[in-house]
Amino acid sequence: MGATGDFNLWMGLLALLPLIVYIVLVFRDADPIPVTIICLLVGMLVTGAGPIGLGNVIVKAMGSFLAVIGLIIMLGRGLGEVMTATKVSHTLVYKIIYGIGINTKKKAMSGIAISCFVLIALLGTMAGGTAILAPIVIPIAASVGLSRSTVATIFDSMGEEALIVGPFTPPVVTLMGLTGLSYISVVFGVALPFVLSTWIITWFNLQRIQKNTEETQPYSEQDKVEEFNPTKESRRATGTFVVLFIFAIAYGFFKSAGTSFIVIMMLTLAFATGFAGGLDMKKICALIVKGMAGNVNLFFLFVLLDPFLGFVESGGGFKALAIVMQPIADLGGKAGIVLTGGLIGAFGISGAAVAQLKVMDSMFGSLIHQQGVSMLAWGAALIVGSRVTSLIYPGPNMFGATGFAQSEDIKSVLRNGWLVSAAHCTILLIYAVFVA
Repeated sequence: MGATGDFNLWMGLLALLPLIVYIVLVFRDADPIPVTIICLLVGMLVTGAGPIGLGNVIVKAMGSFLAVIGLIIMLGRGLGEVMTATKVSHTLVYKIIYGIGINTKKKAMSGIAISCFVLIALLGTMAGGTAILAPIVIPIAASVGLSRSTVATIFDSMGEEALIVGPFTPPVVTLMGLTGLSYISVVFGVALPFVLSTWIITWFNLQRIQKNTEETQPYSEQDKVEEFNPTKESRRATGTFVVLFIFAIAYGFFKSAGTSFIVIMMLTLAFATGFAGGLDMKKICALIVKGMAGNVNLFFLFVLLDPFLGFVESGGGFKALAIVMQPIADLGGKAGIVLTGGLIGAFGISGAAVAQLKVMDSMFGSLIHQQGVSMLAWGAALIVGSRVTSLIYPGPNMFGATGFAQSEDIKSVLRNGWLVSAAHCTILLIYAVFVA
């Protein structure tokens, strides 16, 4: 009993124990690295791998896909340091803000939203992008009368959506690797409906938030300071970055470049931008290393996550899960699998977005391939599963957005997140029914 052919279902279900422990602990807001270590040890015990087996899988994980993602994330932070040191990030924001000609509340909302979206999409980090953006745009928001709540909502909603379109962002790089989709396919075939719905819903909601909070959540007079003025060097570095960036994206598209190309692309952008901004090689290398050091914890997390999920797989956990969830496929077919995967990811799995994506794909991957589900539809499920969590629950991104906006009004940001999440789940339903 409990065996399917030569496969023992009960032993397979037991192998899911590390994954269950992971989901329970991360939803109790435990730090992901200790949680992953605990789950790795649980996996070792369940599978009987022993200390030597554990060491072998960790060494093997150094060359895994997740380790490559971790390296790209660290390089992205390094590129961000170079962009900050050469004032490229500041100049991009300046050009967007003052190119629009800010003199009304709605123009200020538009300028701040576009700047936030572009900067975070390029830097690949919501906290880092918002940290650069806030001191530049808050004086502008203060001068036209935008409330702290309005700016906080812009930071949160635009930042979350930028993470699913930026070529260097961890979720996009991971999504490309898991689905095999190109960057263009991810952006225009999957992410675009989610981004557009977020922009539209947030825009109309901002008008209501501004009206309700402009008297109760205003910026102070001392926030109205002079704007940033780009130097000759920062303009030259920005021009170099933009031209090379566009060329690299086009080259990667026509050559069908994979994940490895991103590593070369980011290093090239970092050195070219640094040289154009007047930095020498020693300084550029120091900035890259400084930035990478800031994300070494994520690299460590991803290296450990691979063997943790490997123990679940080798123990038959994911195969058992596929057997248990087979009725979903029988009843709902491809649409049922896509909807179930996306909603479980959104409401049942928490933690770092890349970890969420990997866990979701590991849980449902066999069913997805077995049923021949479209990768566009599964990509939509992965986006909902990894982004909705941050929109409906107060977490680091949301608290960071309100903090950088000098606001304490988490309710306005949260309500906007709920509205956006409802739209995202509706879009997932459409993908499940018509694309899967």
